[in-house]
Amino acid sequence: MDFLQSIDWMLLLRCFIVGGLICIVGQILIDKTKLTSARILVIFVTTGVILGAVGIYKYVIDFAGCGATVPLLGFGANLAKGAITEAQTSGLLGAFIGGVKASAGGIAAAIFFGYIASLLAKPKIKKQ
Repeated sequence: MDFLQSIDWMLLLRCFIVGGLICIVGQILIDKTKLTSARILVIFVTTGVILGAVGIYKYVIDFAGCGATVPLLGFGANLAKGAITEAQTSGLLGAFIGGVKASAGGIAAAIFFGYIASLLAKPKIKKQ
C-alpha cells in the first residue's frame, strides 16, 4: 500500500483533464464539421508542431505529463523538439532527420501494436 502514497494524485487529475479536453476537441471536430479523421489527425499533429516549435507546448507537458504527450499534439511537439535540437547540432539535414529520430520509439510501437491488432481483429469494410 506504500505505492498509493507515492502517487501524485493531482498530476493524475491534471493528466486526465488535459487529455480529456484534447479528446473533446477531436470529438467536436468529428461531430460538428465535415472534416475527415485524417484531416483532424493532420490538424492535431500540425498544431502540436507549431506549439512545440514556439515553446508553448512544453508548459502544457510540464503541467499535464502524459495527458499532453500521448495525444497527437504531443507527437507533433516531439517532432518539432527533435527537429530543432538536431538542426542545432547537424544543420539543415538535422532538421529533416531530428523529428523522426526523436519519435522513433513511438513510431515503432505504433507499427508493432497496429500489426498485432490487425492479426487479432476481423476488419470489415465500412458501408457508406
